[in-house]
Amino acid sequence: MSILGLIPARYASTRFPAKALADIQGKSMIRRVVEQARQAASLSRVVVATDDERIYRHVADFGGAVVMTGTHHQSGTDRCQEALGLVEGTFDYVVNIQGDEPFIRPEQIDLLTSVLDGTTELATLVKRIDDPQILLNPSSPKVVLNNRQEALYFSRQPIPYLRAYAQDPAVWLQHHTYYKHIGLYAYRTDVLARITQLPPSALEVAEALEQLRWLENSYRIRAVITDIDSYGIDTPEDLARAPYPGM
Repeated sequence: MSILGLIPARYASTRFPAKALADIQGKSMIRRVVEQARQAASLSRVVVATDDERIYRHVADFGGAVVMTGTHHQSGTDRCQEALGLVEGTFDYVVNIQGDEPFIRPEQIDLLTSVLDGTTELATLVKRIDDPQILLNPSSPKVVLNNRQEALYFSRQPIPYLRAYAQDPAVWLQHHTYYKHIGLYAYRTDVLARITQLPPSALEVAEALEQLRWLENSYRIRAVITDIDSYGIDTPEDLARAPYPGM
């Protein structure tokens, strides 16, 4: 199985401009992501996909593989599709690795790719929620799974709603297993080409979650359960609070 790891990296982030180049103990954020991803045994190649010359030059300078994509993309998924066409070689799957997660663990990537058998259309990671604050935080999307460990629905609200404990959502975790979504995606390459041609869907617009577009169009998303959490950097404050394990 040939798997391409792609790392979308924009310069113009609204809440943290140039965050891909932010320094983390002597190395840029994007370099940290690249170095972590390169340790994943399952990836055939790791390539940064950017829309900015400064990021392009920086990645090339430290010896990373990088391609220049357009500035018009609305999501990392769209950028991955363009980048796939710019990378030499043929691949069965693409793994979208977030460019703002410098603490991504190689074993998370290898766990996700373990279910890529040719029949899997799309896959992503989920983690059991053990903190009521995460359960109730709309910035942390939740996912409901079916009995085949596929995603039924993603939401910014806790789902299902526990009617019997409606007055005290803080105890919901004691009575039901909830999962948070971790934004590491794998796409079969033919499916990636198709989903990037789909128009925005009603549920996607309502929740601002692009994966709902895929579900509404009957694509299957395999959920892989991990016990390793993720830590994305959206703001300078996130960076100031970030853990630095092993760095």
